[in-house]
Amino acid sequence: MGPGVSALSDEEKRADKLRQEGNICFSKDRFQAAIDAYTAAITLCPKVPVYWTNRALCHRKRNDWTRVEEDSRKAIQLDHYSVKAHYMLGLALLQKQEYSEGVKELEKALDLGRGANPNGYMVEEIWEELAKAKYLEWEEESTQRSWELQSLKEACERALKEKHFLDDSETEGFLDDPIVSIVSHLQQLELLGQVFQKAAEDDTPSEVPDYLCCKITLDILRDPVITPSGVSYERAVLLDHLEKVGNFDPVTREPLEPSQLVPNLAIKEAVHAYLDKHGWAYKTESN
Repeated sequence: MGPGVSALSDEEKRADKLRQEGNICFSKDRFQAAIDAYTAAITLCPKVPVYWTNRALCHRKRNDWTRVEEDSRKAIQLDHYSVKAHYMLGLALLQKQEYSEGVKELEKALDLGRGANPNGYMVEEIWEELAKAKYLEWEEESTQRSWELQSLKEACERALKEKHFLDDSETEGFLDDPIVSIVSHLQQLELLGQVFQKAAEDDTPSEVPDYLCCKITLDILRDPVITPSGVSYERAVLLDHLEKVGNFDPVTREPLEPSQLVPNLAIKEAVHAYLDKHGWAYKTESN
């Protein structure tokens, strides 16, 4: 054993063996047995965050979201950078319909996951859950905005009609052509409709601008990087291309190495601003 490396204590060895037993039980869908093993490991070594996240994952499989939240919070106390802990805490909060806090935890997990392993499976899984939560949040808010706009529009239309009839009664016998009044009223109603149509545009799904989309998948960018050729791609997608297809830019065909990729912070900020304004763009195939 090298210098500076201490041997595991008997408690640590027993706890790790219990973790392994818990992992085996989990792989066989024996979630209660896995919980028992992780609980015993926690009793021996309560300051090891992975024991708490492993048990939280078992509780998630059993839809026991209260215990998922409890174990995830404990794991975060021990390790503020635990991707799994922030992820599962976010899911638990969403189950409690605490959307704002749940989304914050998922965003934290996503940022940590991208830093640890941008091409890992968890990054995609976290994004899917985050997109689903953001879409549901937008859908709820959009329905409320739509109802409020429609109520306001109907109130404005009634006010215009009342004004039209009032004006007609006051000018009756003085106008040579009453059609002029009718046309003016219809034009006002049309203008009113245009105003409310414009107000509803942000909540109306349309095409996402090309410059915000990955040139390979054509999906909206999540973690954009830019190549020396000036083309932006989704980081994980481009890394997969470089690994499986070849070290070249998919669009320009110029030679390209992973070390040459630079985060496109400007586009990332633009995507965030676009999604904040157009929540429908969070919709994915799994929503």
